[in-house]
Amino acid sequence: MRPAKLLVVLEREFNSTESGHHTPVMLWGPPGVGKSQMVAQVAAKHKVPVIDIRLSQMEPSDLRGIPFRTDDSVEWAVPAMLPDVRRHGPKGILFLDEITSAPPSVSAAAYQLILDRKLGNYEVPDGWAIFAAGNRQGDRGVTYTMPAPLANRFSHYDVDVNLDDWVAWAWDNDINERVIAFLRFRPDLLFDFDPAHNPVAFPSPRSWEFAHNALHKFEDHPELFLGALQACVGPAAGVELNAFIDSMEHMPDLDAIIAGENVSAPKEIDLQYAVAAALVGRAIQVKGQEHAAEVMGKILSFAKKFRQKEMGVMMVSDMHRAIGEDIFAVPEFSDWANDIAELMIY
Repeated sequence: MRPAKLLVVLEREFNSTESGHHTPVMLWGPPGVGKSQMVAQVAAKHKVPVIDIRLSQMEPSDLRGIPFRTDDSVEWAVPAMLPDVRRHGPKGILFLDEITSAPPSVSAAAYQLILDRKLGNYEVPDGWAIFAAGNRQGDRGVTYTMPAPLANRFSHYDVDVNLDDWVAWAWDNDINERVIAFLRFRPDLLFDFDPAHNPVAFPSPRSWEFAHNALHKFEDHPELFLGALQACVGPAAGVELNAFIDSMEHMPDLDAIIAGENVSAPKEIDLQYAVAAALVGRAIQVKGQEHAAEVMGKILSFAKKFRQKEMGVMMVSDMHRAIGEDIFAVPEFSDWANDIAELMIY
């Protein structure tokens, strides 16, 4: 399932704790596809804490607690990491990450916690959702087959990689427009993981964020820049991104486009992706300002100049995802929509 839909699922499951209909959710997927990021997004939206428990790093007693003698009986000290209303608040997310990397003895200790929301005398507070994530067998991670009793305690979702969803996330999180443009140009490189070749650095949604960070840290050090990109996304993808960034020196004058001057769209396909992403970035920069409609109007007028109308559709679609319905109120939008009407019909 694509990330945009999974976010809705996680949102509904978090809200369902209030009605008592919550079902623990298990997210499956290879490393770097954003499983943890989606859980963090839901928590940030509701301004609640996430308690991230890595079962792969625990012993069974770490969950059950430590026994201590009280008179003639033995009680268990509840681990402080488990959700507690006084310490953590009435609502939150208990996130069991890397659950498939936990040895069977630890998984068995989690059975009761996940399904019954109890562990001995401890109970998970009613307002806390339980989410988990793990790698599939064959993803080159340390994984154990999930025991049937544990698997039956979750609803299961496979996390797919989707470029449109990643681009929407990237604009919301200020990812450099050149990285976005490159992945629009080379969408197959958003995620390129082959466990058979035992890669160390490889392209993934997570590692492209690392490349964004490297771009800002090392772009003014040419002798380090290429190596820094390759360290994030792998040798081949790093070379391609570096070449793409170099080619942007030949990109049209964006200020002239925004000013409404007669600027032709570039013929080179890589530069078309670059200018499209850069113009979306300009639209985001002026969002909410008095001249925002004027700037968006100039961008929409330029969208009609692309030789392939699909390029303009992609650019305007990205603007809509990043800006919202304000784009529909710009007079030039209807002109652009009429210009591509034939394409949308067929």
